[in-house]
Amino acid sequence: MEQPAGAAPQRWRLLIAYDGAAFRGFAVQPEVPTVAGALRQALERTARLDGAPPITCAGRTDAGVHARGQVVHVDLPAIPYDGPGLARALNRQLAPAVVVRTAEPVGPDFDARRSATGRAYRYLIWNAPEPDPLLAPIAWHVRDALDLGSMRTASDVLLGTHDFRSFCRRRPGNDTAEPIVRRVTRARWSVDEGPEASDARGGAGEGRLLRFDIAAGSFCHQMVRSLVASLVEVGRGRENAAGLMERLRAATRHRMADPAPAQGLCLVSVAYEAPTETTDAPDAASG
Repeated sequence: MEQPAGAAPQRWRLLIAYDGAAFRGFAVQPEVPTVAGALRQALERTARLDGAPPITCAGRTDAGVHARGQVVHVDLPAIPYDGPGLARALNRQLAPAVVVRTAEPVGPDFDARRSATGRAYRYLIWNAPEPDPLLAPIAWHVRDALDLGSMRTASDVLLGTHDFRSFCRRRPGNDTAEPIVRRVTRARWSVDEGPEASDARGGAGEGRLLRFDIAAGSFCHQMVRSLVASLVEVGRGRENAAGLMERLRAATRHRMADPAPAQGLCLVSVAYEAPTETTDAPDAASG
């Protein structure tokens, strides 16, 4: 689409949700479906561009990881849409795998990644002897009985500022001796009492849907899934809060449990300072 001579592009902020099972992660990769790839193609068609526009996200989620509150920004030339109109035009092409929940014009200084002040993730575990077919796409099935009280106590160890090298998959080429410091502001287990939990339980004692909520300024690669895996070991009685603290202090992934499965993880929200704060919306690395 042609612009008036000298006209500056408009920056748009998009709040999006997606089913991670349909994609090989967020970031564009050649010849495989990704969230960014699908969104860029839809933006190219909607704005009638000659090529797919670059987009910046608040956090690059891995293959299979879901999102309710991913935030991206994109610069577009003049288009015949307001925010709701742009969202509808994109959703006609992307839904239901990807849904643009809101679209709004923002100033050129807004950056979906650098302007973010915090990210929040949720991890779901279906704790029951048998799997549940309706929860399988969004929750990790753990058959073993889990001591939720011990898991809650161990989660308190994570609060505050720590070197999370033991729980992060380091990107190739990065120095293994360099600390990976993050500040965790929330780490809490609860029993999810939403409609899907009630429907899944059916009868009393058949199982429970456990929810782990964690928030931090930013996260490193596979951090949340690695923490969940270790906390489940605590719930099984194979680890305890003191052992988890020792793992934090060790700053090494040696003999660590494999990360929890991707399908249980969801990026719930990204926080911004006013006036760009969202009510329900990770860092450039996934949880």
